Amino acid sequence: QVQLVESGGGLVQPGGSLRLSCVVTGLDFTLYNLRWYRQILGKQRELVATIASGGSEDYSYFVKGRFTISRDNAKNMGYLQMNSLTPADSAVYYCSVDHTFIASDNYWGQGTQVTVSS
Repeated sequence: QVQLVESGGGLVQPGGSLRLSCVVTGLDFTLYNLRWYRQILGKQRELVATIASGGSEDYSYFVKGRFTISRDNAKNMGYLQMNSLTPADSAVYYCSVDHTFIASDNYWGQGTQVTVSS
């Protein structure tokens, strides 16, 4: 059974940092791209960052230069380092994986809340 479990969310002050983690079990993680999405209250879910199975990274414009996505294939872990957080980054963050060659083969975590507030 495939499972993705996020952790690391919480309350942080503006300008602060958080590191989200995602543990992936039940599949060969090396064959999957890892993505982080977020859903701001009242808005559609949006893609934040992607790290491909081969390691290449891509970021949405609104986090570029502030967030860093990474993965540790040996530990079946994905990460999202978030720096210079602003209240606009407050959202539920989800990790997702999709097979490198079969896009329909994808899975989601349950999400972790990030709140940026003073």
